[in-house]
Amino acid sequence: MKQQIKTTEAIFPMPVLLISTFNEDGTVDVMNAAWGTMLSRDMVALNLSETHTTVQNIKARKGFVVHIADAKHVIEADWFGVVHGNQEPEKFKKSGMTYAKSDLVDAPVINELPIAIECAFSEYQSDDTGLGVIGKVLRTTVEDACMKDGKVDIDALEAIAFDPYTHGYYKVGGRVGDAFKDGLKLK
Repeated sequence: MKQQIKTTEAIFPMPVLLISTFNEDGTVDVMNAAWGTMLSRDMVALNLSETHTTVQNIKARKGFVVHIADAKHVIEADWFGVVHGNQEPEKFKKSGMTYAKSDLVDAPVINELPIAIECAFSEYQSDDTGLGVIGKVLRTTVEDACMKDGKVDIDALEAIAFDPYTHGYYKVGGRVGDAFKDGLKLK
């Protein structure tokens, strides 16, 4: 039996993405965004309104970096979601994180986060069915400690997901099957 619940704004789990840009004055801007996905192997979509400073920076600088948040940095990830840079000018500095400037786009790569997806701004879709920020992936880098046999080791990554029902963060891990293989057992 199933119980009917109040419909929430999302499907669980949602990724915890940290989007980094440079502000107009060259300082680092980072926002926590759960509404993001891949459109294809080399295109990302971030469902962000134009009112976000981050979106304004993306449009002005023509680039951004999408980071996958991990369990080691859940406090910093949440900080980037609950504090607005306009109200806290030292937002990035207070996180204790560091960055290196991307050599592909005009955006910062956060050193402490395990995955960085460097993107060139392609377009902003603002109509009723628009996705928001669309970017072309130029490069994805992963910390060595999160790699195994040339592939991302999801358990080592310790990515976190957002639960829109209880507003919790959960660690993603524990392989339960093989995609594109296990279902063939029913043939």
